Amino acid sequence: MAKDAAAERMKRKDYEKELEKLQVELCHLQDYVRENKLRVIILFEGRDAAGKGGTIKAITEKVSPRVFRVVALPAPSDREKTQLFFQRYMERFPAGGEIVIFDRSWYNRAGVEYVMGFCTPAEHERFLNLCPQMEKYVIDGGIILIKIWLEVGMDEQERRFKARIDDPVRQWKLSPMDLESFRRWYDYSRARDLMLKKTSTKDAPWYIVRSDDKRRARLNCIAHLLGAIPYKRIKKDKIKLPNRSDKGRYNDQVSLKEMNFVAQRY
Repeated sequence: MAKDAAAERMKRKDYEKELEKLQVELCHLQDYVRENKLRVIILFEGRDAAGKGGTIKAITEKVSPRVFRVVALPAPSDREKTQLFFQRYMERFPAGGEIVIFDRSWYNRAGVEYVMGFCTPAEHERFLNLCPQMEKYVIDGGIILIKIWLEVGMDEQERRFKARIDDPVRQWKLSPMDLESFRRWYDYSRARDLMLKKTSTKDAPWYIVRSDDKRRARLNCIAHLLGAIPYKRIKKDKIKLPNRSDKGRYNDQVSLKEMNFVAQRY
């Protein structure tokens, strides 16, 4: 019997080979979005430790931050709590030629806020009812909206949390809220199911990516995005470096000798 693909982790060499191909295509997508003034929003939601940050990094590490803009909002301030709920998110929406990636989004209301009691049941119900209408308004306004849910299994989430506890360079990723979400696994499952049922619409469907294998999840996400945003390769003139001008030539290294340099420890 063939091994389950989900249980067979993708090798780093294979992952990096495929990732390089996809990142080249992301650069072509970037050119098309910029030239045609497209506006794109990509939402990443999912359980804690599902791999949102790593997936977003894989998408953005080879492209321009002026085109691919990542938004990861902190908890709302006292002032923001008095605004319309969607207001602080809409302030970050893309202009022409931009792709905005939300590392968590307005769907906080359907997840952590609801489970942890940071909003009332009435506010939660109102959000679920109004969210599809708001998203249709956004899409009708010409914005491409893509919603991704990363789903990590119970055992894999526990393994990742324990790895963070033991790794000093990853401990910052483990907040008290993460620990509480670990304890309330089934509460989050019910909140997830209700959210998907109410807000996965024809206009703005949710797409779920299993992320127990982070490498496969990242590649599948990028491939999905490339298929969800229509684009063509932009023909560009070959770039040629101009000749340097000798006008005003002088020894520009001598002028640095009296400056402070960082010690060369390596």
